[in-house]
Amino acid sequence: MIITSFALFLLVFIIIGVFSTIKSKNSTSDYLLAGQSIKPWLVALSAVATTNSGYMFIGMIGYTYLYGLSSFWLMFGWIIGDFTASLFIHKKIRLITTKQKVLSFAGVISNWHGQNHQKVRILAGLITVIFLGTYAAAQLKAGSKALHVIFGWDYSIGAIIGAIMVMLYCFAGGIRASIWTDAAQSFVMFIAMVVLLFMSVANAGGIGDLLVKLDAVSDSYLKFFPKGVGGSFFGGGLLFVIGWLFSGFCVVGQPHIMVRFMTMQKPENIKKVRYYYYSFYTSFFALTIATGMVSRLIFPNVNSFEAELVLPKIAMQFLPEMLVGLVLAGLFAASMSTADSQILSCSASLTNDFKKFTRKNYIITKLATVFVTIIALLIALFGSNSVYSLVLIAWSCLGASFAPILTLLALNKKISENTTLAMMVGGFSTVLIWRYFGFNLQVNEALPAILVGFLVYFADIFFNNKNG
Repeated sequence: MIITSFALFLLVFIIIGVFSTIKSKNSTSDYLLAGQSIKPWLVALSAVATTNSGYMFIGMIGYTYLYGLSSFWLMFGWIIGDFTASLFIHKKIRLITTKQKVLSFAGVISNWHGQNHQKVRILAGLITVIFLGTYAAAQLKAGSKALHVIFGWDYSIGAIIGAIMVMLYCFAGGIRASIWTDAAQSFVMFIAMVVLLFMSVANAGGIGDLLVKLDAVSDSYLKFFPKGVGGSFFGGGLLFVIGWLFSGFCVVGQPHIMVRFMTMQKPENIKKVRYYYYSFYTSFFALTIATGMVSRLIFPNVNSFEAELVLPKIAMQFLPEMLVGLVLAGLFAASMSTADSQILSCSASLTNDFKKFTRKNYIITKLATVFVTIIALLIALFGSNSVYSLVLIAWSCLGASFAPILTLLALNKKISENTTLAMMVGGFSTVLIWRYFGFNLQVNEALPAILVGFLVYFADIFFNNKNG
């Protein structure tokens, strides 16, 4: 019954994706941007599903299980940082997409003022392919973990199933198929998380003395700040919070999310999109944190690796088989809704940023989708076991590479090609160095990395003025 229920939901997603081809046109523009014809609510739900990836069901649940209430700051930082960026960047990206007639995220950055910085386009495309490919692999791995817990299957099976599904409907309908399936997957994700929270609370003894039990987990579990960051807002917590605000701001550096806003019918629709997007996003994030905390009472003694598996364990132990299939489908939906977007963004970069194919570009772009899916699958099969780590590294590197540049461009600043290149290299290099030395345990790497990007820009202005 579990497999039947699970398979039924997956079949619905595939049908929706393939059905989107009735509105598709055999053009690269339609394949990558859906002809910029997507309605506000679809843009919003697709962006939410893409943001709320397998990381929420696996990585975020695991983090909250281990650290408790302090995970609130991840929600606060990501949403406020994300919202701040949306106030002045998202609409302008949509406008530039049409004005400069570009099809990829790297194309937006390299052609903002019509300057056609080819070196910037190539480096931005390379960063997109490397880190989004890694990010997509993390989504496939998230699905694998769930199938391993519920069915006892080898970790490779879930990744292979997810890769085949994504390749099928993305190859068929491109970004429109991705957006349509994202919308359906959003509802399944939300319902699955509500069911899990309800069952978790019921099996933890009800709401009555829930806080007392959680407080007894450890002396810091219901504290707003984890150990190691000072234990209070001004005792180190401030930097912890600011770090996650910068991480939320990194959303503008995520090609797979920002491309959703590039597909909007009209730039003026951004207010409607914002309303739908943040309503759903905040609700789902809060459900995730609550479920992660309650899961600690049900499975009190698991290690950091097993913490990422508690959600499917709860489903398996306490839910009827039909609902287990629903939860598993919700987790898979979360993973696929992000992986498909990332794979398509990588395809756009491969065919538009490294070499401009003028003939048979549509067919080549579809073949690139197959190629990128295979690479992401290989990374998922042979890469790191931690979904949380893979996602955060990729998210921070992309955000640090692009967020400072897009901020300045949206403020109508002009940046030279060499300075733009230096900002990108400085951003992702800082992320990797920060994590290598373990500083990210106190302050999220997005904070110093984004600041380095801005520092490079202002240093360039300073020395040019001095020499001038």
